[in-house]
Formats: sequence, structure tokens, C-alpha cells
Amino acid sequence: MEWTDVGLVLGARRLGEADALVELMTVAHGRHLGVVKGGRSQRRAAGLQVGNSVRAVWRARLDEHVGTFAVETLDARGAALMADPLGLNAVQTLAAHFRLLPERDPHPDLLYAALAILARLDDPGPAAARLVRFELAVIEALGFGLDLTTCALTGTSDDLAWVSPATGRAAGRAAGLPWADRLLALPAFLVAAPIEAARDESPPLADLLAGFRLTGHFLARHVWEARGIDPPATREGFLAALARVGAKARA
Repeated sequence: MEWTDVGLVLGARRLGEADALVELMTVAHGRHLGVVKGGRSQRRAAGLQVGNSVRAVWRARLDEHVGTFAVETLDARGAALMADPLGLNAVQTLAAHFRLLPERDPHPDLLYAALAILARLDDPGPAAARLVRFELAVIEALGFGLDLTTCALTGTSDDLAWVSPATGRAAGRAAGLPWADRLLALPAFLVAAPIEAARDESPPLADLLAGFRLTGHFLARHVWEARGIDPPATREGFLAALARVGAKARA
């Protein structure tokens, strides 16, 4: 068995004295493990940092085997990400979210979305907005997609402002007002049409945090609590770093 693919390094851990067990999120083969021979050496370890983009050749005798990777670094962004609190927490959060997906299940759109986030971390607002959208996409990929297009009470798409924490369906501002204390806020940037989602939007910090509260609620409800796992600490780290950046911008 052999294939070649490109992907993002999610993690690498020691295997024996010289090798490394590497976890990649690849375009066509999803989240995949493989052994890199000599991966503990200084030269090879640098290319296996979390956040690097690589080209990998996977080989194994049988498909169900772990197999080996021969890896070529395409973008060694990992070192720069590790040196910045926002970047460090962003890439580790993305890795944690990818691990929620079944192993070897391809999600190329999610991978491309993650790479777009990592490419825009020099501009925290757009990067954070993309991360909120990424979390919504992960929730949908796991079978728990939200309906943020029409009001569950009136059937219209005007002035959507709330989301039911139970059903994940949106509600209009006026229609949902009597239950506002029980509903989650729907920030305006998440109501944008899909064509607008790719633009470099930079919502206010309050809207970004509301977006993360929304996605965090449904990740907890449907995924973390159901699987008995804790939310990634790096997600809170990213939000804290984002708040610090916002505070500096206002100063």
C-alpha cells in the first residue's frame, strides 16, 4: 500500500529512541498516523512541528497498519506559530478539533479552512472569525449542524439575532425577545451569506466572543460532554490572547 498526499502536522510524539509517530490531517486521506524513521533527529524534528505543511508518502503492507511516512516540508510555519500565544493556541485548537473527526475520514474543506486561519493570524480579527466558522463546520461534519438561515418561529430570514441552545435553530430578534434570557446570541457576521464568509471580515470583539460562546455550547452539548472529554485548554488560551489583542487595540 502506498499513497502521496499533502497535509498539516497535528502532532508528533517519540517512538523508541530515534523515531516519531506523526499525526497529519491530509487532503484525501483525512487524519492519518504514520511512523517517521529518524523523526527524533534535530533536522527531521524541525520539519515535524505542529502547524507545518508537508508532502507525505505513506507506505504499509496492509491498509490497516500504521505504516511509515516519508515527509517533505512545504511550509515550516510551525516555529513561528509556537513563538506567538495567538498562533500557538490557534494551531493546537485546530488540531484538537481535527481529532474529533474519525481517523482516515477526509474533510478537505476543513483542512483548507484551517490553513486559511493559520495564514491570517497576523490579523487576529479575520482569523478569529474564520475559526468560529471552522467550529460551525466541525459541528456540521459531526452531524449536529445548526440552522442559522431562518427563524424557527416565523420562517423568515430577517433580523436573525438568537439561537435556541436546545435545537440549534435561529430566531428573529423580535420573535425571540420574550425568551432572550434562555437563548444564545447570534452575532451578525454569522448571518452573512455564504459568499461573504470567505471575505476578510473583522467583526467587533464582542461579536467574536459571542460566536465562540455559540459554537462552544454546541461542541460541549453534542461532542465534549457526550464523549466525556474536556474542551481543549488551548481554545480558552486563544480567546484570552484574542482579548489581549483587542485590549491593546483599544488602548
